[in-house]
Amino acid sequence: MTRIIKKILPIVALYWSCSSNNTADPTPSVSNQNTISAISFIDEFVIPIQEIESVPIGGFSGIDYQNGKWYIICDTSTPPIRYYEADISYDKNGFQKVTVTAMREIKDVSGNSLAEGVVDPEAIRYNSISSTILYTSEGSINSGIDPALIEISVDGNQIKSFTLPDNFKANTNDDLTGPRHNGVLEGLSLSFDNKGYWVSFELPLIEDGPEPTTTDTESPVRITFINKTTGVAERQFAYELDPVAREATFGTSFEVNGLVEIIEYNENKFLALERSFASGYLDGGNNVKIYKIDATNATNTLSIASLTSETYTKATKTLLFDFETIRSQLTRSTVDNLEGITFGPKLADGSRTIVLISDNNFNAFIPQLNQLIAFKIVP
Repeated sequence: MTRIIKKILPIVALYWSCSSNNTADPTPSVSNQNTISAISFIDEFVIPIQEIESVPIGGFSGIDYQNGKWYIICDTSTPPIRYYEADISYDKNGFQKVTVTAMREIKDVSGNSLAEGVVDPEAIRYNSISSTILYTSEGSINSGIDPALIEISVDGNQIKSFTLPDNFKANTNDDLTGPRHNGVLEGLSLSFDNKGYWVSFELPLIEDGPEPTTTDTESPVRITFINKTTGVAERQFAYELDPVAREATFGTSFEVNGLVEIIEYNENKFLALERSFASGYLDGGNNVKIYKIDATNATNTLSIASLTSETYTKATKTLLFDFETIRSQLTRSTVDNLEGITFGPKLADGSRTIVLISDNNFNAFIPQLNQLIAFKIVP
């Protein structure tokens, strides 16, 4: 039986006595999002652990804001596969209200509940033109389940799945080519011209280079444009990852750095969220940075089978913000597992904002935070 969760009582809320100052322009003007020189920290809010109808909230892997509404994807592969709607407000001084208002079950093209392991949602965007939602799935490379870009209705019913390049597909025949498990479609952005969608890999294809280490490596990831009308990939460029920020400690060995989210704010210009993780640290082990990307002169790499064997031009990257500069101002001095980024509403003075969200992994490893962080954009 198909189960659609449509209404619940608000389960997470915070109110201050001051009135909201960020509702004058509920939808950011795309034409005004084309200059970003810096960002300044406004506030952090930690969403407490809660449940909706005995289903825990968490796993907040992506966030989007459109038309005065907030959408948050849950990255669980265990049913119910879901996204949340939220009511979030803040002004120049900080968050005023954070309320998770609804949970929507994501279903297949026939309207049935998705089976466990079929998708692994990572990023979410709301398309205000079609009033639909896009999300990416990493699939499961080790299990032969392909990554996907999927369009759904706001009620969660699948509308279509887009055609991805062949080298995006799970390859269980050899270990020399194809995507890396848990390193596939982590990022998603509407294109600046509204003609399609950009999707980004977290880690390089095996044939494109090694995973980053604490020493500098050639580790490019592919960022790909999908035409929303034809559903086919038309352009792609390479983005070079930073090295892992610090070595694992306390007898542990896991280290990784990847591209976890993108958002296009002008033609061929993006914000990129890079997150480095090393195990064994009491502060969570995350080092997070936001870069500006310029892909204006980058080579279209769609026809390049292996980036290690061709000469090409990568996108340029410029550091916009290092979260180490605000670590001491955050809860438990923790920069948590930040994975989502979106433009938010404007402030009363007309300044634009961005908001980031973290994935607490349902506290599968160590206690983690459902962390919201807001910034003011300096043009």
